[in-house]
Amino acid sequence: MAADSDPESEVFEITDFTTASEWERFVSRVEEVLNDWKLIGNSGGKLSPEKGEYTSGTWGEKSQDINFADFKFSITHYFLKQEYEKDDGKDELEEDTFPLAMQDLLCMNNDFPPRAHCLVRWYGIREFVVISPGTNCEAIISESKCNLLFSSISISLANSGCQVPMFVQIQQKWRRMYAGECQGPGVRTDFEMVHLRKVPSQYNHLSGLLDIFKSKTGCTLSPLPPINIAIRFTYILQDWQQYSWPQQPPDFDTLLGGEVGGVEFGKLPFGACEEPISELHLATTWPHLTEGIVVDNDVYSDLDPVQAPHWSVRVRTVENPQCLLGDFLTEFFKLCCRKESTEEVLGRGLAEEESKENSDISSALSKLTEPAATVPISKLSVSNMVHSARKHIRRHRRIDESPLNSDILSSILLYLFPDAAVEKSSENSKTKTAQPNACGKTEQDKNSDYNLFLQLKSAPSDSLTYRLALCVCLVNFYHGGLRAVAHLWQEFVLELRYRWENNFLIYGLASGPPDLHCCLLHQKLQMLNCCIERKRARDEARKVLEGSKERERRVSSGCQNSRPVTESRTATTSSLTREVSPGKSWDSWSDSDDEFFECLSDQGEMEAPHTEGGKDGSKIKPEGRMHPYNNMILLNSTELLYVPVTQEPAPMTEDQLEEQSEVLAKLGTTAEGAHLRARMQSACLLSDMESFKAANPGCVLEDFVRWYSPRDYVEEETVDEKGNKIVKGELSARMKIPGNMWVEAWETAKATPARRQRRLFDDTKEAEKVLHYLAMQKPADLTRHLLPCILHAAILKLKEEESVEDIPSVKKTIQQATSQVSKLLHQPNHDYKKLEDFINQLMAMETVITRARSLKAKFAISEGEKGEDTEELEKFVSSLLEEPEVVVIGAGQGPAGSIIHRLFINSQRAALLAPLEEDLARTEDKKPSVGSSNMSDFPSPAGREILLRTCVPRPAPYSKALPQRLFCVLMREEFRLAGAFSSDTSFF
Repeated sequence: MAADSDPESEVFEITDFTTASEWERFVSRVEEVLNDWKLIGNSGGKLSPEKGEYTSGTWGEKSQDINFADFKFSITHYFLKQEYEKDDGKDELEEDTFPLAMQDLLCMNNDFPPRAHCLVRWYGIREFVVISPGTNCEAIISESKCNLLFSSISISLANSGCQVPMFVQIQQKWRRMYAGECQGPGVRTDFEMVHLRKVPSQYNHLSGLLDIFKSKTGCTLSPLPPINIAIRFTYILQDWQQYSWPQQPPDFDTLLGGEVGGVEFGKLPFGACEEPISELHLATTWPHLTEGIVVDNDVYSDLDPVQAPHWSVRVRTVENPQCLLGDFLTEFFKLCCRKESTEEVLGRGLAEEESKENSDISSALSKLTEPAATVPISKLSVSNMVHSARKHIRRHRRIDESPLNSDILSSILLYLFPDAAVEKSSENSKTKTAQPNACGKTEQDKNSDYNLFLQLKSAPSDSLTYRLALCVCLVNFYHGGLRAVAHLWQEFVLELRYRWENNFLIYGLASGPPDLHCCLLHQKLQMLNCCIERKRARDEARKVLEGSKERERRVSSGCQNSRPVTESRTATTSSLTREVSPGKSWDSWSDSDDEFFECLSDQGEMEAPHTEGGKDGSKIKPEGRMHPYNNMILLNSTELLYVPVTQEPAPMTEDQLEEQSEVLAKLGTTAEGAHLRARMQSACLLSDMESFKAANPGCVLEDFVRWYSPRDYVEEETVDEKGNKIVKGELSARMKIPGNMWVEAWETAKATPARRQRRLFDDTKEAEKVLHYLAMQKPADLTRHLLPCILHAAILKLKEEESVEDIPSVKKTIQQATSQVSKLLHQPNHDYKKLEDFINQLMAMETVITRARSLKAKFAISEGEKGEDTEELEKFVSSLLEEPEVVVIGAGQGPAGSIIHRLFINSQRAALLAPLEEDLARTEDKKPSVGSSNMSDFPSPAGREILLRTCVPRPAPYSKALPQRLFCVLMREEFRLAGAFSSDTSFF
């Protein structure tokens, strides 16, 4: 009893055989996936694949992860997207039909597809499932594991009724070894594979492979059913030495010669620095052969590639070949990431001297702008300071230490400023500047690419900014990189300062205010040009006034009754204005060199007579009139209402507009802030009111509103006491609001003509701000400013080269890329990662064009020996670039085929010429003709593919006749047999 009560004696092991094992769970999971993907049941109902559909059609792919215990697998479904046949009531017949995969084994429409999964090429199937080890999992190498997996898929197919073939990837992944199975009603197909390093000698030809196929099918019928044979031999051409290089050689006569691509100023280089086509693969195919037609054994072969009925060609290209335009853009883009300033790049000693000179310049500027100068202006001029700084720089910098050679620098500056080659008189400079602008606009209006710089926010292709971008790109790549760019920029800014001080207009810039559609640097240069134009007009007008005063003095000294100087000057200038510039705006009026406006030191004295005469409007003499305004009459006088000569609003660049808007926004929304904001914005309004008062003495605010803002003067017809209709007018409601800015400005405005007003646009101050801004730019800042221009130039270059080669895909890509980058360049802060991607797109397009050019050179399209063949060859070359494999029309006898044949013959001769010469040197009695007579036109094939198909009963003679297939790959270091053998599971 004690023993019975012992708890240890009651313990016994219970085995629960109802619990599923890991293997059963794996099989069940595979079945679930097949159900989810709806691969259960008959796979028929699809159309037979058309010829070439495996290449041109669309392939779909689904993938899912499954586990076998802790081992991860990936199960993937590959399928060709096709339409289904219409339901014709054949459902009862489809029950006994073969699975779709078995039908595909015998289909001959898609043998040797150039672009498809390896199983599609080997077995010709259009739908299949693959189970492969996970990404980081080891390969299935052991035979027991392979058999376990193979058993799993066999059970899954049987349980689910799936007729889609299923494969398991075994061995190492690089071997591409698969084992699979396909099950149908009463039939089964086993997919087997053999993979060896070397080709066994007995199977190195067609006859040996036929023996394998016959033994595997094991057919005992007599006579044997015919075996359909398809053969493809692939030949590789790698030697292009006999053919011209597609890149133009350098021009050694030019200053910048000696470089590949022959770079000129104003042109970006283009083309590959190496052969962009690495190999040409020729596939010769015999699609329909039988065993008795062809002989191929270890002694003799009928398979002559020249006699093959089908030729197809594919090209293998060099990945990322070195191209000149891409290199230029890449190196230029790298500068955007540099942080060094110009002083750091060119040396600390130079920076200290420059800072000293800059301080002298700033002190000179402060003295220049003082009301009364105690020192002669000529000694304080900025040009003297700059020239002394330039001499100091050149004295401390040795010639051999300069980043840029003096000859190259002179050539670049002459290219940027071609008007510097002539004598810099004001007339020459004016004509030289006006001509290109006028011509450029007419050309741009005609050119379809005119709007490209607007899209890219760069600059016109004939502008100084555009040319500067090209020169900076050239200097950066060929002549010293960052230091050379800094040196060129420094010289460029000094040239701009020289032109500002000496009143020379900047060549290659359109007249007028800054164009906000262009890049900021172009706007700054336009602003500087505006300053030079205003300064020239003011200086020349001053000379005219001084000349008129001198003539008046001579006249007054010779006459007894002379008039006061102030009155005569006013009368003379006003008469000049009326004669020379009737009906012109202030810009055109000021350019006529007759009058100028300036804030002079004696302005108070000149205004004194006007303030005294303000009590009686008739005593004030009108000044600054242009022409009557629509024959209107002043409300409180019988005088006509005249349009005054006014100042133009100050031109502004986009950064100044942003700064102004930020300042106005900071004033807030309070009443005081709004009032202050309105006063800041009314400077131009006040100037126009003063000009209007000077031109129309005795006028009132209503007169000004009638001219300046007619909508704010409301007129109504009324009837007086006598019954006559009278038109009465009054200011609009917004003008009558208390504290209206117009009323306040009118009350404070004095009758002052435009020429004696304080300048709205201080050209001296603005010019110095621009020059200071430019001088402070780092090389990286400069390249960021010029990047849109370089991209603009690159797109134009690509369009030019594409138009020569006529590649539709590149043309379409250029249009898409241009619209894409236009959005990037219009953003205030550029996304440089996306811009780098865009540059890579441009490089890819350049590569495609160079490949097309290389192929055209090899196929002698430019020679145009035969007009009929040229069009066919052009189409052939275009297809080579866009399609994975191109059929050669006429095979070896067609125009393209004969050229390919000649390419291989020349390659063979080049390869065998050196050994023949060595043999001749060793044995003098050996004739060179022996070697040439034995030379074959083609090298030995790099790969041979043989496809065997038949339909025989298996495994017994009385079994159902089923499709059998064997695909053989014979290469130098690979031998692969991929067999699909069907058997009858009902009658065996």
